[in-house]
Amino acid sequence: MSETEIFSVSGITRLIKETLEDSFFNVKIVGEISNFKAHVSGHWYFTLKDSEAQISCTMWKGINNFVFFSPCDGMKVVVTGKITVYPPRGNYQLDVRSMRPQGVGELQTAFEILKERLMKEGLFDEEIKKPLPEYPSKIGIVTAIDGAALKDMLSVAERRFPALEIIIAHARVQGTGAAESISEAIKILNELNDLDLIIIARGGGSIEDLWAFNEEIVARSIFKSKIPIVTGIGHQIDFTIADFVADVRAATPTAAMELATPEINETISFVKKLVSESTFRIENLIDDNTKQIRNLLNSYSFRIPEDLVKKYNQSLDHFIYRISNEIDNEYQYSKNKIELLISKLELNNIDRTLKKGFVLVRQEDKFVKRAKDFLQKKPFSLQFYDNKLNISD
Repeated sequence: MSETEIFSVSGITRLIKETLEDSFFNVKIVGEISNFKAHVSGHWYFTLKDSEAQISCTMWKGINNFVFFSPCDGMKVVVTGKITVYPPRGNYQLDVRSMRPQGVGELQTAFEILKERLMKEGLFDEEIKKPLPEYPSKIGIVTAIDGAALKDMLSVAERRFPALEIIIAHARVQGTGAAESISEAIKILNELNDLDLIIIARGGGSIEDLWAFNEEIVARSIFKSKIPIVTGIGHQIDFTIADFVADVRAATPTAAMELATPEINETISFVKKLVSESTFRIENLIDDNTKQIRNLLNSYSFRIPEDLVKKYNQSLDHFIYRISNEIDNEYQYSKNKIELLISKLELNNIDRTLKKGFVLVRQEDKFVKRAKDFLQKKPFSLQFYDNKLNISD
């Protein structure tokens, strides 16, 4: 390049563009985010700065889908990208291809910022939290269908309350798109009209692993849910934004299922206690009212002139009517409640299922639930409603 060479504005800009873009096509930069804006188009625009300088950044839609957290002003991040020049303005900027927090501390900062904002909006208020049903008949679970957490919860449900019906809404619980997947699963379950409860669960992990449950989109979906929600995310020491918004937080997925379901033996004991207490109350009611009748019959009123006798005859009719109504109402109430509980217990009667034509396959002292668990050329037995057949080969 000679000293006398004269460039046009576009010419020198083009030369600068070629030089910069060829020299800085894959750089890694650490800095603090400011002026972050998620455009309606899906693109992200922000400035990366330190104490002495700043650089404009762009992260295009599709590329930013692979960022597992929500960036915000003040967060320190490490980005990778290439330097580009925008000729109409003569500005240079960074075309960001990847982004991650500088450290766990930055995620914790983002956590605290979102927590503070949502708390001020009232999403954590105790007075708006919905109570859990005492005897749910149908619940939904939002979790990964192939995760250990689901297996543990189903085992707890089968042990505690086998009559419970469970709907599983599969969701990604870690990584890119997990927050959106969880949010969508919550919305799908809310479209069902017969769910009593929703459990959102995931096994333990690092703050990065659990980050989907700290995203605002998940918090908003939980807050909007018409159905009570219990969270069982991570371990005892793990707290997420989802836990604060949920109606009840459990320490683990299995603890969430235990909170959501009654224990079958306790239910049977409750039925027996209800029968005993109802019988006792009816007997006491009969005794008390019998004494009142006897007192009336032996009172002075029955030994005075006929008009007083007629007057108290009317009162006696009234008392007898009340007694009869109270006994009938108490008896019918107790009978209906007992029949309801018995019908729920009957849903778990295996003989009832076998009578419909189902067959239980038993092999090596356990029932075979899946075809993959059946052992070829091993003895097994078939349990019908009316008989049991042993198959030796």
